[in-house]
Amino acid sequence: MAEPKKQDYDLAFTHLKNDQNISAHNLFINLAESKKKSDSVKAAILYLLAGECKTKQGKEKNNELLEAGKLFLDYGKKTNDFNAKGAYLCASKCFLRAGEYDNAKKLFDRAKEYHVPSVDVSRPIVIVEDSKAIILKLQNYLDNLGYKDYISFQTGKEGISSCKKLIQDSKNPIVLLDMSLPDIQGDEVASELLEKKLDLQIILITADEKSSKRVSETISAGVAAFIQKPFTISDLKNALDVAEKEYSLSQ
Repeated sequence: MAEPKKQDYDLAFTHLKNDQNISAHNLFINLAESKKKSDSVKAAILYLLAGECKTKQGKEKNNELLEAGKLFLDYGKKTNDFNAKGAYLCASKCFLRAGEYDNAKKLFDRAKEYHVPSVDVSRPIVIVEDSKAIILKLQNYLDNLGYKDYISFQTGKEGISSCKKLIQDSKNPIVLLDMSLPDIQGDEVASELLEKKLDLQIILITADEKSSKRVSETISAGVAAFIQKPFTISDLKNALDVAEKEYSLSQ
């Protein structure tokens, strides 16, 4: 089956938006079938979208839910990392909504077997972010990932001052840096800190696209990783892994 094009997805969503539910359903099913072998998670989501088209027609969507559940399950079996937990939970929810209660319970129990691996971390993490909600989210994720030594600031100037002190004391922090701050912008913060310590590990956190001029220029200046809002604990873990690997190579 030919690889779907962007316009195929656009057309499916246009039909859905215009309540052309039968046409939208058929397109989402075709798209899901075309992605089954190459991207089971995307195919599962497309089946769920097809199911929503059925709901809007007042029809039951068990077939679509079961197809999605099987694809999430397939992905969970193929991955050994923390992503398997999310895959099994998604599969469990699909089977539950389709009335497959035993399978739903079995997969929910399997998901509980996965735990975020703890890490032995001595390096401090500096959070520079003006949103209290995102700071709390980051702190919760860091706790779950085993990071306990972290501090947060809501302005760029405070973050710079703290990082410079840590660098001076040879603490080698990891910096979680928001691009939009109330006093100075994140790219300015990154530039000043990298002038102080060229191999400092900075992780950008922003709603901007990675390809945007400001973000791409800041990444080119030497930051370790990039996270786009909204983000998950897996996104944060992957970025921290990159930063830790970069740090180990520089030692």
